[in-house]
Amino acid sequence: MSTESRRIARVLLESSLPQLDRLFDYALPAHLGDVPLGVRVKVPLRTAGRVVDGYVVEIDDEDDADRPLSEVETVVSPVPVLPARLYTLARRVADRAAGSASDVLRLVIPKRQVRVEKTWTAESAAPEVADGCAAAAEETIGEYEGLAEVLDTRARAAVEAIPQACGGVPGWAGLLAAAAVRMLARGTSSVLVVPDHRDLDRLLSALSGIAPVGSVVRFDARQTNPERYRAFLRALEGAPCIVVGNRSAVYAPVRAGLVAIWDDGDPLLGEPLAPYVHARDVALLRQGEEDSALLFVGHTRTTDIERLVAIGWMQEVTAVRRVLPRVVLSTPQEMEHPTAQRLPSSAFLSARAAAAEGPVLIQVSRPGFAPSLVCASCRAPARCAHCAGPLGAKQRGALPVCGWCGRGARAWSCPACSSTQLRLSSSGSERTADELGRAFPKVRVIVADGAHPVEHVPDKPALIVATRGAEPLAEGGYRAVVLLDGARMLQAPDLRVGESCLRWWSNAAALAAPGAPVHLVGVDGRVARALATWSHPAYARSELAERAPLHMPPAARVALVEGTREAVARALTALGALSLPSDAVLGPVPVESDDVPPRVRALVRFEYGIGAAVAATLRAAVVAEAVAARRGRGRTSRIALTVRLDILDPEL
Repeated sequence: MSTESRRIARVLLESSLPQLDRLFDYALPAHLGDVPLGVRVKVPLRTAGRVVDGYVVEIDDEDDADRPLSEVETVVSPVPVLPARLYTLARRVADRAAGSASDVLRLVIPKRQVRVEKTWTAESAAPEVADGCAAAAEETIGEYEGLAEVLDTRARAAVEAIPQACGGVPGWAGLLAAAAVRMLARGTSSVLVVPDHRDLDRLLSALSGIAPVGSVVRFDARQTNPERYRAFLRALEGAPCIVVGNRSAVYAPVRAGLVAIWDDGDPLLGEPLAPYVHARDVALLRQGEEDSALLFVGHTRTTDIERLVAIGWMQEVTAVRRVLPRVVLSTPQEMEHPTAQRLPSSAFLSARAAAAEGPVLIQVSRPGFAPSLVCASCRAPARCAHCAGPLGAKQRGALPVCGWCGRGARAWSCPACSSTQLRLSSSGSERTADELGRAFPKVRVIVADGAHPVEHVPDKPALIVATRGAEPLAEGGYRAVVLLDGARMLQAPDLRVGESCLRWWSNAAALAAPGAPVHLVGVDGRVARALATWSHPAYARSELAERAPLHMPPAARVALVEGTREAVARALTALGALSLPSDAVLGPVPVESDDVPPRVRALVRFEYGIGAAVAATLRAAVVAEAVAARRGRGRTSRIALTVRLDILDPEL
C-alpha cells in the first residue's frame, strides 16, 4: 500500500437532494495550486455522470493515496464566498429544520458576477464615526434603560420601541440606527433585519444622518444581481459595516457584534422556501455561535419572544420614560347598538376636528372597492360559477369579478334563491375613501395600499385611508388615528390573530402625533384592553398560557410530515423510539389532491429539549425515502416524504 500523501478537499455540493447533504471527498490536483477554503469549484458527480457546483469547506492531507477519489475539475472563482462562520450557521440552521445546508446557502450567496469580482479589491478602510454622530447615538441609546449594558455585554433583549417619530424618522428606526452606529464606533459590524421595503427605506433614512459614508450595506430583494453580489462581497471584507436588509440579510457573512430584528411577528420574516426557517430562529442560532448582542425590537411582544423572556433566556428593555398613545375604545352603547355607518359618532367628530388641523389616518382591513359581494335577497355569499371563488367589485356599478380565477360574472344568479341582484357586503380601501369623501366634502382623501403606494404625506389637512402595514409617515404625526374593521380582522382563522391585530393596531398608533387620539372602533375584550393600556407583554403571557395545555406553538414545536401513507407511517414509527407522549402525533389525515398514490399528512408536537433528536430522526427518514426511490422502490412523480418544522400557525 502506498504511503504517499495527497491533498483532498471536502466539498459541499449545490444540490437539493437530501441524500447529498454532506461533505464529499475529492482529490486536489497539483495544477490547481493553493485552493482557499470557501471558494466555488466544479466537481464530477459519479452517480449522475455530470459536473456539479460546490463549495470547498475543508482541505486536508490524506495518507491513503490509493483510495479511489475523483478530482476537483476546476476552481470557478478565487473569491472565498463561503467563510467557515457562514457554513457553520447554515449547517446549524439546516439541522434544526431537518433541511439541507445547500438550500440555506442558496438563500444567502448570490450568483457569481464576473465583472463585479474583477472590480472588487477587498481593501475597504474601517469607517470612522464622527464625534457628533457617536454622541447622538449614545443619546438615543440612553433613552432605554439598560440597553447600553446589553450592547456592551453582548446580551439578548426584547426591546419595547418608543411609539413616536422624531424628525420624520420612526422611533424604532432611530433606535436600530443608533445601536448600529454605537457598535461601528467600537469597531464591530451589525446586522439589522426588517420585514419589507417600507421599513428598509425608513431605516436607511435614519442611518443616513449618523452613519459614515460607505458603511451601510444593503441586502435587498429589489437589488439587481450585480448589486446583490457587490453587497455580499463587501460584507466578506474585514472592515466593519452595517448590514441592513430583509429576512435573508440575517445570514450576512460579517463578524457581527449586533444582530437586531424589527417587528419579528411580521409574517414576511418567515422564509417561504425550504427549509422554511424564520429569521428570528436564524438570529437566535447566530447569536449562540458568534456571541453577539441580540435585540428584538417592536411595539408589541410576540409569544415566541415572551417564552424566552419567561424562562430567563432574554431580558426586557423599556424606555426610561415610556410614551403611551392615547387610545380611545368604543363605548358600551356603541358596542351594543352599532350604527349603520362605519364611523361611530365619537370617532367621526374626533376625525372631523383633527382633519381641520392636519392629516388623519384611517386604517382598514382590505384593499380595493368591495372585496366581497352577497345576494341582495338572501345575503348568501356570491360565488363564481366556474371555481366557487368570491365575487367582488372594483368600483360601484362595475362588473363582478372572481377573486380567484378573474372571470367576470355577467349573468350571475343566486343558487339559493335565484335572485340576480347583488349587494356590497364589505368595504375596501377605495370604497371607504369614496364614503369618507362624501362625509368630508372639503377634505382631501388619499388611498394608501398595495396598488397605491404612498410613503409620506405632508402636514396638511387630509384623510389617509390605508390598509394595515401600508400606512405612510406623516410629518409631525397624524392628528388622529381611526382603526376600522377590527372585528373583521379578529375573525381570521389564525391561531395568532389576536397577536397580529395588536401588532397592526400598535404600529398604526405609533404614527400618531403626541397626545393625538387613537380610536379603536367596534372591538372590546383582551386585545382592545392590551392596546388601550399598552400592556403587550401581559397579553403575550396570557396567550402563551392558553396554548401551553394544547401543546401549540410556541409553547411546543410542531413538525408537518407529508407524503405517501407508507412513507409517513415509516417516519412516525422511527419517531416512536424517542418516547414521545401518546398525544404528540395528530393524524395522519388525507391531503386533498389528485396525486397518485394519494398523500397524507401528520402533525408532530414535541418539546424544545428533544428538538434536535426529532429533527435528526425526520431528516434520516427523508433521506431513506429518497434513497429508496432512487433505487426504484416506490418511485412516484413526487417526493415520497417531505418534512417541515416550526410551521406557520395558519397551516395548523
